[in-house]
Formats: sequence, C-alpha cells, structure tokens
Amino acid sequence: MRHGDKVKNLSRTKAHRDALLSNLACQLIEHKRIVTTVAKAKALRVYVEPLITKSKDNSTHQRRIVFSYLQDKAAISELFGSVAEKIAGRPGGYTRIIKLGARPGDNAERAMIELVDFNDIYGKGKGETAKTTGKKTRRAGGSKKKAEGATETTEAKAEESKEEKPAK
Repeated sequence: MRHGDKVKNLSRTKAHRDALLSNLACQLIEHKRIVTTVAKAKALRVYVEPLITKSKDNSTHQRRIVFSYLQDKAAISELFGSVAEKIAGRPGGYTRIIKLGARPGDNAERAMIELVDFNDIYGKGKGETAKTTGKKTRRAGGSKKKAEGATETTEAKAEESKEEKPAK
C-alpha cells in the first residue's frame, strides 16, 4: 500500500529524478515549451510551478532558493527576467499540458508542457481585464446602439400602423 505517498517516482532514484526534473525545468524556462511524456510533464508541473511563484519576488534570497533547485544561471536570469514580468498578475497555473498522442517508437503517451503566458494562440485576451482594456463588461448580450435602434424602429412601426388604420 502507498498511503500518503504522493511523489511521482518515474522509475528513478531520488538523485536521478531530481536531476531529470531540474534539467526539464531549465529547458522549459528557456524554450517556453517542451515535448515529453505525460508522466514527466505532470511531475514537472508540480516541480516548476512553485519555482515560478518564487520568481515573482526578485530578491537575493529567492534567487538562491531557486538556484539550489535549477543550478543554471541562464535559466535563473530568464526566470527572474522575462518570465516573472509576464506572470506577475497571474495567481497560479503557470503551465499547460497538452496531450499529443503516442510516440511511434515505444508507444509512450507524449505531452507538450508550456508556459501559459507565452502562448500567443491560446492566450489572446486572457491577460487583459476590463480595467486594462477600458471596456465595461456586461452580462446581457447585445450593444446599446442595437437596443436603442430596436426600440426606435418598433415605435416607428407602431405609429405607422396607427396612421394606416382608419378610426372607427
């Protein structure tokens, strides 16, 4: 029984697993998107999201904590630079996993894991709020001009029908 064991071992020892996740995290930060197996992508998400959260606070202490996990100066500077700028307003959920199907060689399930704010296809308009765009959001559909135009035309039709009908 594995009660309380939530670590995805990936059939590796602790040292090998830490090295694997560190390398995957560095590549994800540098390239913004990588293709790997589904199991590794799910394990990587749990590993890298707390590191991205730490990058919001650009202090020496946070940099040293993240460096103890990643051991790559280029990835650290990228994480605390451009990645931290983009994810500053996001409260969590920095990565997205998209399943790609089976790998031809060994039939392993592949997945693409990417940083959400760096995808131009899915992320259009996601980061913008009503305050940043200046638009007010409405629950009911339709615009005011259409609604005003609709009331004017119904009033005009009602007047025309009264004029056409002879008074009895």
